Amino acid sequence: MVGIKPKDAVPSAAVKFFGAGTAGCIADLITFPLDTAKVRLQIQGESQKVEGANAVKYRGVFGTITTIVRTEGPRSLYSGLVAGLQRQMSFASVRIGLYDSMKQFYTRGTESAGIVTRLMAGCTTGAMAVAFAQPTDVVKVRFQAQVRLPDGGRRYNGTLDAYKTIARTEGVRGLWKGCMPNITRNAIVNCAELVTYDMIKELILKYDLMTDNLPCHFTAAFGAGFCTTVVASPVDVVKTRFMNSADGQYRSATSCALTMVKNEGPSAFYKGFMPSFLRLGSWNIVMFVTYEQIKRGMTRTQQYWESPL
Repeated sequence: MVGIKPKDAVPSAAVKFFGAGTAGCIADLITFPLDTAKVRLQIQGESQKVEGANAVKYRGVFGTITTIVRTEGPRSLYSGLVAGLQRQMSFASVRIGLYDSMKQFYTRGTESAGIVTRLMAGCTTGAMAVAFAQPTDVVKVRFQAQVRLPDGGRRYNGTLDAYKTIARTEGVRGLWKGCMPNITRNAIVNCAELVTYDMIKELILKYDLMTDNLPCHFTAAFGAGFCTTVVASPVDVVKTRFMNSADGQYRSATSCALTMVKNEGPSAFYKGFMPSFLRLGSWNIVMFVTYEQIKRGMTRTQQYWESPL
């Protein structure tokens, strides 16, 4: 990321890798209920078609959260949290932690990185992260989408059971279900999120609007969250529907998208937009602010231990 002064120590790739994963987990812990509400709203048209008039109807972000708490209990807001934390520790570490390293790779070690280089770096780390961590994302979405049955039963009994059940009933390929739309989504998300944050922060520092501290990180992260939601929401809805679908329900992600347009209209691509924005906006703020502080703290600690007595 930008904003490091010559006198400041540059965080190592290992510090960025670990710091990004840790910051992603902290952000998930705080914003997970919003993510669960987003998933429920995104699949609502689909679930109403399958379950008919008895399907639970969600209205708005906080209405959805209230309905989930009332009908399933507050713990349901964190259904899939274990898989979510597994996802962030592997996913955020790659897509965010390796972003600067990938920029340097494309610029062959020089400090100057144009918009094209940043976009290429964002696309690359986003695709790498999905290929590596897709099973954790599939399990997370399945847990968030499942509704407690009248007899108290659930689709999966635990995180490990979910991995085993999906692999047994759908094959190992089932754990990578929706991989291509997810690669598309995360290439878009990574470009919008990281590149926007990078450029907003760079402009703030370039024109001396703020110093490289918490208000600067907050402002850049908020702008990145909004831009990401606008750009990525359609792909995110298709990804969620496709990964949550029963085996054979859709032939492909394209088939899923066409079915949505036919049955629900183009507005279906922006279902759950407000929780998406609330979640991505708050997630970006928590993640980037935490990430910047972890990088600084770990770098100072590393300097302290390596400095001569």
